[in-house]
Amino acid sequence: MVALDHVTLRTNALEATRDFLVDLLDLRVGHRPDFGLPGYWLYAASAPIVHLFPGPGGAVERDAETIDHVGFRIDAIEPVRRRLEERGMRYSQQSIAELGEQRLFTLTPTGILLELVARTAPH
Repeated sequence: MVALDHVTLRTNALEATRDFLVDLLDLRVGHRPDFGLPGYWLYAASAPIVHLFPGPGGAVERDAETIDHVGFRIDAIEPVRRRLEERGMRYSQQSIAELGEQRLFTLTPTGILLELVARTAPH
C-alpha cells in the first residue's frame, strides 16, 4: 500500500500560514522534532499531515515541472465555505456529480493553491 504521508510547505509567512491552515481546516499544531530551524507540524487527528518551514517564495513557472496544488479531504463543504466567507476570502467551488464530490479552491496567505474535497455521495 502507498499513501501520501504529508506535504511540506515552505513559506515566507510562517505564522500566517500556520494560523490560516489551523483555522480553515481545524488542524492543530503538534510535536515537531528539533531540526535546528523554525517550523511547525500541523496534525489531523494523530497524523502530522502538513509540515511548515520558513523560506523565500517565488513565482512558479507554469511550464516548469512543479506541484500545482495540495488537496485535502474534508468532512463537509459548508462549514469550510462559511469560514472562507466570514473571513472575506476568495474561493471557487466545483461539483463533480460523477464522483459525488464537492470541491473548494482557495489560496494560502502566500498563494499556494488548496483544493478541499468533500464526498457528498458514496462512490
